[in-house]
Amino acid sequence: MVGMVGTVGGQEVTAWRPRVPGVTEVFHARFTEYAYPMHVHDAWTLLIVDAGAVRYDLDRHEHGTPHDTVSLLPPHVPHNGSPATPGGFRKRVVYLDGSRLGDELIGAAVDTPDLLDPLLRRRVGQLHSALARPGEELEAESRLTLVAERLRGHLRRETARPPRRRDPVLARELRELLDARVVQGVPLEEAGRLLHAHPAHLVRAFSAAYGIAPHQYLMSLRVGRARRLLLDGLAPGEVAPVAGFYDQAHLTRHFRKWVGVTPGRYRSSSR
Repeated sequence: MVGMVGTVGGQEVTAWRPRVPGVTEVFHARFTEYAYPMHVHDAWTLLIVDAGAVRYDLDRHEHGTPHDTVSLLPPHVPHNGSPATPGGFRKRVVYLDGSRLGDELIGAAVDTPDLLDPLLRRRVGQLHSALARPGEELEAESRLTLVAERLRGHLRRETARPPRRRDPVLARELRELLDARVVQGVPLEEAGRLLHAHPAHLVRAFSAAYGIAPHQYLMSLRVGRARRLLLDGLAPGEVAPVAGFYDQAHLTRHFRKWVGVTPGRYRSSSR
């Protein structure tokens, strides 16, 4: 269902979860100065920029999003984002779960996240138009099918290239442990015992492999869970404990840092 736009201080945010299989969230926003810190998502981020431009780092390599490209950022890979033009940027994002794009395509997306494809760009725009109209879920699903097919075509051509990303075993094991314990978390001492490694070595290995510290990675996942719960209609005070935050203030502090608005504003942008 279409959300309502909330505007404060030059920022506009609209977020909703449509009844379309494979789509976990739709997020439209305009930011003039806000910069995203390094973070991760557990879904694929399909991004188009309608005004201005965004610069971002993905796997320690700088990229940009001019208005004629489609950017596809894979799950679990840290990235940031900031305005690359004086007036900020206006973007539309669809978050897709693994049923649309498989994990085997992550490496190709890391190597080539920005796709210069006018047909794909037009189809993604048509997808957003359909997602914004209640009752047009079948059209949105049909358009998403065509978009996903074209994305897979791009990524499969890239899989022939030598992969650039390194994923050491210890770092991957810690990531899997964090993925499994998003809400309760895991102290580094316990993680060290489970993975038979010194806590300091765990932090160094994880940061070297993914470009983000373990605590930042875990907080990103908690914010992602909070986003989904807020779109389900839960109040911020209800969301905080079930998403892994100490209290509502703890949630608000990190949510504003990662999303650019408070949980209350984010929730009010949807209906």
